[in-house]
Amino acid sequence: MATSSLPLLAPAYRFLASRQITLAAFSFSATAALRATAWLSSSTLTTHHQTLLLYAGRLILLAAIVALVLYITSRRLRQRPVYLVDYACFRPPASLRVPLAKYVEHAELAACFDAKSVGFQSRLIERSGFGEETCLPPALHLIPPEKTLNAARAEAQRGIFSAVDAVLAKTGVRAQDIGVVVVNCTLFSTTPCMADMVVRRYGLRSDVRCFNLSGMGCSAGITGVGLAQNILLQQRGDDGAYALVVSTEILTSDYYCGDERAMLLQNCLFRMGASAALLSTSRGAHARYRLARLVRTHAGRDGRAYGCVQQEDDAAGERGIALSKEVMSVAGDTLTAHMATLGPLVLPASEILVYALSFVARRVFNRGVKPYTPDFRTAFEHFCIHAGGRAVIDELQRGLGLSDELVEPSRMALHRFGNTSSSSVWYELAYLEAKCRVRKGDRVWMIGFGSGFKCNSAVWVCLRPPAPLVSGPWDGCMHRYPVATK
Repeated sequence: MATSSLPLLAPAYRFLASRQITLAAFSFSATAALRATAWLSSSTLTTHHQTLLLYAGRLILLAAIVALVLYITSRRLRQRPVYLVDYACFRPPASLRVPLAKYVEHAELAACFDAKSVGFQSRLIERSGFGEETCLPPALHLIPPEKTLNAARAEAQRGIFSAVDAVLAKTGVRAQDIGVVVVNCTLFSTTPCMADMVVRRYGLRSDVRCFNLSGMGCSAGITGVGLAQNILLQQRGDDGAYALVVSTEILTSDYYCGDERAMLLQNCLFRMGASAALLSTSRGAHARYRLARLVRTHAGRDGRAYGCVQQEDDAAGERGIALSKEVMSVAGDTLTAHMATLGPLVLPASEILVYALSFVARRVFNRGVKPYTPDFRTAFEHFCIHAGGRAVIDELQRGLGLSDELVEPSRMALHRFGNTSSSSVWYELAYLEAKCRVRKGDRVWMIGFGSGFKCNSAVWVCLRPPAPLVSGPWDGCMHRYPVATK
């Protein structure tokens, strides 16, 4: 009975906790009530008045006791924080790099595309913001490309295992201590799934909770973090458990060999990459970051948003990902809705007030008042915007009013690694750390967009910056960055 009534008291718990009522206040109220009761007992007031005042004093005492119980319960029921212990990114070997000249030559020899399609891809890559070191998996270096299941599995194992090996080595966490595994990959889904591959490779324990997310697009990495967070918070008796979140995109099996321009975009934009992150509810694990917020927005009920990124067959039966011309417009609309949810959670009161006044003024006067865009620079020190392409970064920079320095991690990740899908935000965080820009207490906003259409955010607070000489995906090339990409 007591357990079933707890949800009904949740608003009271939140009310008390949000106002930071202290034990001292409860003690003062109780003491005052007791002394008032004693004084009234010895006073010369009429019996009727004494009875009323004694009754009031006892009510105050009872209220103080109830408030104390609610306060203690609220402290116990308050959600535990989830921490990022550490993370690692896969850096493909130089032997897999695909400079523009090599890609064009390969496309001409592969007999997959006509001359117009080769020229279209060449122009697109030239304007994409890519450098000369982005990589494709080994099977796509063959002529013709080898789009087999075994080749796709080999690509998955190479990227995922390299990232997981690196994060386990960095943290010293034993594989047996991992209680949750979440792997996300949009295009490639096999049996056994990639989460099972991780369990098999590292000999994880038999009660490990495994999840494999597919078809969710480039924002799925943040979705995976949210899923891992929820599972960890359910495990009340296992504070020492870790959750492993792996993000990747497998390109081998879905390389498009056709001439439909809307479907050729995937060949030009996506490149090889993977990341692995270890989460825990225990700060004793020498955590690097604390997860402050995680917000997800889904615009799938709108047909235009749902269909702007879709896997389909072309007229010749060749499968690929079709990107609609409306994808940027949909992304902008979804971002606007997303910021309306995220803003009140992270923006200072001054920004929320200005936004509210602007909204009221527009409603009252209707004309002459421009809509006010909240300044998210007041909420975050660093921005990790999904490196989906130059146009995506340009649009978010303009819409959020960000400086070139704030979007530099996204542009440089796009230049060095290409669009690595859901793992791109981790390459960007690694860039910030390699530049020694993240300090204790800094807030980092990770934001990603995905098919469906989705916009997801994770907000991290830095607890422990990395050592200056820690290696990572930018090791050996950091001295060359930033470079001009416009």
